[in-house]
Amino acid sequence: MNSPAIPQNRLNLPETLWWEEGDLYLLDQTQLPLNVVGELQTSLEHVSDSIKALKVRGAPAIGVAGAYGLLVGLKEDRKLGLDDFLKQVHSKAEWLGEARPTAVNLKWALKRMVEFANQQSTTESGELYDLMLSEAKRIHEEDRELCRMIGVHGAELIQPGQGVLTHCNAGSLATSEFGTATSPMYVAHQNQVPFKVYADETRPLLQGARLTSWELQQAGIDVTLITDNMAAHIMSQGLIDVVITGTDRVAANGDVANKIGTLGVAILAKHFGIPYYVALPYSTIDFNMEEGHGIPIEERAWEEVTHFGERRTAPEDIQVRSPAFDVTPHELVAGLITEKGLILPPFKENLQKLYSQG
Repeated sequence: MNSPAIPQNRLNLPETLWWEEGDLYLLDQTQLPLNVVGELQTSLEHVSDSIKALKVRGAPAIGVAGAYGLLVGLKEDRKLGLDDFLKQVHSKAEWLGEARPTAVNLKWALKRMVEFANQQSTTESGELYDLMLSEAKRIHEEDRELCRMIGVHGAELIQPGQGVLTHCNAGSLATSEFGTATSPMYVAHQNQVPFKVYADETRPLLQGARLTSWELQQAGIDVTLITDNMAAHIMSQGLIDVVITGTDRVAANGDVANKIGTLGVAILAKHFGIPYYVALPYSTIDFNMEEGHGIPIEERAWEEVTHFGERRTAPEDIQVRSPAFDVTPHELVAGLITEKGLILPPFKENLQKLYSQG
């Protein structure tokens, strides 16, 4: 059963996900830009499969989907006694947290939901479920505000007449509304600053082509799509003044994991003297990960590399690697755009200072 109507956010773009009359719906991003379809999530396994299949993607959106998805999985457990219900909360949160290993937001949101459940004084499972739903909605609304504030703090990095390059999709479709990397673009656009965006297509799954270029175009932003291997040429022509991407996990020292190809973009930006900024909410910072080399990198299906859409473009039986992410060392990052402001190097010290960690 599909949602009869997809709600719109403040940017007049379709909501990435929504909770309606006790059910979770996800915008099926695998069908964009040709079809805009909402899909009802019927079970915990369904939510996990949707996350793995990238029907919902982007670290913040995965986190919100995980919080709501846990509740989908707990619907049938509300009749259990409280102790048994809490056991299901723990076990199902742990299982769902393995759906995608690189983005830290999924486990962050599930951990928050579990800790919230443990702290409540109610003795009724049904009441606890309702309280947890309120917490999931808080996570959702908090993500909206975090992303909006990233835009407020990052918009000043985009000056009139500049060219901005972005990679993958860290936009409205990857979050609850404004996006992370795109949030400064949306705010600058609302402030009537003229600028041009160049969106990498982002092989192999074309998130830049299918998603970023589509949502920016829908929002009325001047956007030009390029293939990944055109970025160096476009930079060499003096068309790029700033690079902004999102991230799926930031290590304590400022190393950033993002969609495969980001490292190459960062190296190119360094060569051409172009500042590279990374936009993120606090939930993407992993203070338990000291350096980026420890971040687990998801390996995806070989078909994503050997096929372009449904058409095979590689020989049969060819050996394939399909890492979904790479890690950019902090030395290549000019600054981190967060909901609390722009963080400059040294990142380890300044991240800890701003977020009062250890």
